[in-house]
Amino acid sequence: MSESVAAAVGTAPAEQRPSGPAHLVRVFLLMAGSCLPVMGAILIAPVLPRMQAHFAAVPGVEALVALALTAPALSLALLAPFAGVIVDRLGRKRLLVVATVLYAVFGTTPLWLDSLPGIIASRALVGVTEAAILTCCTTLIGDYYSGRVRDRYLALQTMCASASATAFFVIGGAVGSAGWRAPFWIYAVSLLLAPAMAAFLPKPTGSAETEATADAGNRPYPWRPLLGICAISVFGGVVFYAVPVEMAFLMDGLGVKNPGMIGLATAVASAATVAGAITFTRLRRSAELMLPVIFAICAAGFAVIAFAGNPVVLIIGAVANCFGTGLLLPSMLTIAMSKLEFADRGRGTGLWTAAFFIGAFLCPLVLLALSSAVGGLATAVGLLGAAAIVMAAGLALTARHRTPSGGHRLPQQQTG
Repeated sequence: MSESVAAAVGTAPAEQRPSGPAHLVRVFLLMAGSCLPVMGAILIAPVLPRMQAHFAAVPGVEALVALALTAPALSLALLAPFAGVIVDRLGRKRLLVVATVLYAVFGTTPLWLDSLPGIIASRALVGVTEAAILTCCTTLIGDYYSGRVRDRYLALQTMCASASATAFFVIGGAVGSAGWRAPFWIYAVSLLLAPAMAAFLPKPTGSAETEATADAGNRPYPWRPLLGICAISVFGGVVFYAVPVEMAFLMDGLGVKNPGMIGLATAVASAATVAGAITFTRLRRSAELMLPVIFAICAAGFAVIAFAGNPVVLIIGAVANCFGTGLLLPSMLTIAMSKLEFADRGRGTGLWTAAFFIGAFLCPLVLLALSSAVGGLATAVGLLGAAAIVMAAGLALTARHRTPSGGHRLPQQQTG
C-alpha cells in the first residue's frame, strides 16, 4: 500500500508508529494541548464570586460574570467547523502552534483589563483559539494512529480532559486566594507548549498531506456519513455535562452546602469518568454496537439521581452516570473518526467538536427549562434520563436493521 493510500484511510506511516521517546513526547504534547480548552472553561470558576464583587457596580453583573465563564465554550462550538476547514487547508501543525501562542495572549488579557465587557470579549477570543487547538489535536491523533491504537489515544484524551478538569478547579481555587486576577497568569503555560509542538510534532504524512489538502478543496464534502453521529453528539454533550454542571445544585437541594463536600463529590464523579474512559480501551465490541448500552448506563445514573433521598445515593447515581459518560465521549469520537478520510479529517473533527460543544452549551439551559416546567432539578435530571433511554432504544433498533460499520474495527478493515 502506498503512503498516500495509507494516509487516506488513516494508517500511520511506519516512522510514526507508537514507540520510543519521540512517541511519548508526541502523546504528551497532544494530551497537554487537549487539556487547554478544559482549563479555559474551569480555571476561573472558583474566583467568579470575587470577580462579581469587583464589578458589583456594573448593571447585570451576575449574568455578565457567568458569560465570562461560558463564552469560550460558545465560541468553540460556533467556530470549530471553521477551524476544521482551516486545518484541512493550511495543515494541522502550523495552526496548532499559532493557536497555542494566541491562547496565552488572549488568556492573560484580563490581567490588564478593568472592563467586564472587555474581559468577556477576550474570553470569547480564548474560545476561538480553543476551537483550533482541540480540532488540531484530535485531528493529529487521527493522522498519527489507526485502528485500536487510535481508539486508545482518543480514550486517553478523554481521561486527560476529565482528570485535568478536577485539577484545574483545585488550582484555580488555590491561586485565586491571591486575587481574582491571579488564575489568569496560568494561561501563559501554553507559551511553553507552543515551541515544543513546533519542534517535536512531525508533519502527519509528508507529500500525502499536500495531495489530500488539494483534494479537500476540489471535491464536495461527504456530509451524510457524519450527520447521524453529530446529531447524536449534540444530545451526548447535554448528557455528558449534566452532572458536572449541576452537581453543586443537586447537593444543595439535599441540604449539603459545604464547598469541601461538594468538591469531594464532584471529584469522585470525575474519577468515574476517567474509569469509564479506561474501560473503553478494553472493550472488544465496536463503539457503534456499544452506544445503546452506554446511553442506558447514563440513563440509569440519572434515574438514581432523580430519586435520591440523601447525598450518598446521589453520589452513587452520579458515579454511575459519569462512568457512562466516560465511555460515551470516546465512543462518539471514535465513530466520527472512523467515517473520515485524511483529506476530510480536519473539517469532520471540527464539525463533530462543534456538535458536542453545542450540547455542552445547551446543557444548563435545557435543565433550567425542564426544572421550571416540572418544579425541580432532580425531576428534570430524571426526564433527561428518560430521553437517554429513548436514544438508547432508537440506536438499538437502528443497529438491528443494518450491517454495523464496525466502530473500532473500521480503520483496520479498510487497510486490508
